[in-house]
Formats: sequence, structure tokens, C-alpha cells
Amino acid sequence: MTSSVPSYPPSRDLLKDKSVVITAAAGTGIGFATAKRCLEEGARVMLSDWHDRRLNEAVNQLNADGYKTLGVVCDVTVEEDIQGLISSAEEEFGSIDVMVNNAGLGGEDNLVEMEDEQWNRVLDVTLNGTMRCTRAALRHMIGNEAGVIVNNASVLGWRAQAGQSHYAAAKAGVMALTRCAAIEAAEFGVRVNSVSPSFASHPFLEKVSDPELLKALESQEAFGRGAEPWEVANVIVFLASDLSGYMTGESLSVSSQRA
Repeated sequence: MTSSVPSYPPSRDLLKDKSVVITAAAGTGIGFATAKRCLEEGARVMLSDWHDRRLNEAVNQLNADGYKTLGVVCDVTVEEDIQGLISSAEEEFGSIDVMVNNAGLGGEDNLVEMEDEQWNRVLDVTLNGTMRCTRAALRHMIGNEAGVIVNNASVLGWRAQAGQSHYAAAKAGVMALTRCAAIEAAEFGVRVNSVSPSFASHPFLEKVSDPELLKALESQEAFGRGAEPWEVANVIVFLASDLSGYMTGESLSVSSQRA
């Protein structure tokens, strides 16, 4: 049985006057939904993405909706791009209160058929990119003795799925990175957590995925459907806000996959 999608939440000013930087925020997925939810909650938001055209479209769409936001092109596999993103945010906002590391790269191939290039590319974007952005944000936040980092992991960091060894390994690494970074950052008043969605339904995913696979994945969910991107974004907003002030080093499942 498929449950209906709940009502879109009203704003509660959970991030009022906070400065938020989000990677991989263009398109129709979790990153863009997070940017919109953060703006709705009163934050100042800087979007980034490696794809210049899609980034500009995302910024223009949000600005057309009445928000003021900025976009900075950033490839999370390039350290100079990440430093440029952090510097742009510092120049625009003065400080970074929240960093949301959403960038990731998937794919599907059995391990025996996988080339090193495929494995390395997925890990470089999904795990190493998250590490680079977490490291850069921590260097900034530790100096301010305040800040929050939210990483996007996945339930595949816990469970197994054929054809996903590279992505699952990367997401398990994101969870471990989050735990260790949180311990290192705690004494400086900085929190680091992650969300672990199963999958969020959006047009791009439907475009690049096997429809039968999506149906199978939906059937495994307690609600019989994939999450709306904004449903995952709601949890990211919670982790970014003071409501989760005692949480650090946690990976919060946005799914029924651990039920």
C-alpha cells in the first residue's frame, strides 16, 4: 500500500539569519530542495554545483520565487574550487554557519566487471569530495568556534545491493568520516552529522534509472513510495538547526530501511 505525500511544511524560522552553503544544489533533487527549505526557514544561502548552466537555472528559479541567493561553480574533486567556494561564502556572509555536503556520484555495475576508473570516480566525488568540503568547512568553523556540517550519506552505507559496491563503499565512508570528524570538532563547538536517505523520487532519477528497479526499491519502503526531495531536506534542516543541538556524529536514516 502506498501512503500519500504529507502536506508541505510551513516555515518556522529554524535557520533565521544563518548562512548556509550547499554543494550539488542544482537540478531537481535533494540539494535544490534543501536550498529552498533553508531559504524558507530564513537562511542566507549560497548554492554550488559543477554544472554552470544548471546552477544558474537553480539560482534564477529561487530568485524568481522572491529569494535572494547566489551560485558558485564548484567541482568537489578540485581543491581549488572548494577553496574558492569557501572564500566566496566568507566574503558574502562573513562566516559560514552551515555546510551541507550533498555532492555524490552513483552508477551501476557488478564488481567483477568494474574498472578502476569507475570505482575511483565514484569514490572521488562521493567520499573524497565530502572529505574535502568537510575539511575546508571545519578549518573555517573551528576558527569561529561554531558551525554545523551535514553530509549526505545513504542507507546503502548499511545494507547491500547488487551493482552498488562502489557507491555503498563511498557512502559507508561518509558515515565513518562524519563520526570521526564530529569527535575532532566537538571541543570547538562544531557539530557534524549526516542523513541517510534510501532514495528520493525526482525527474532526474527517473530519467537515468531502470523503472523496474525504482518500483522494486519503492516496494521495500514502509510507505510504498520514494521520499519527496523536500522530505529529506526537512531532516537536513533539522540537523542544521538548533533543534538538534546535542546531536553530533550521527547518521540519521530518512527511510524505513532500518526498521
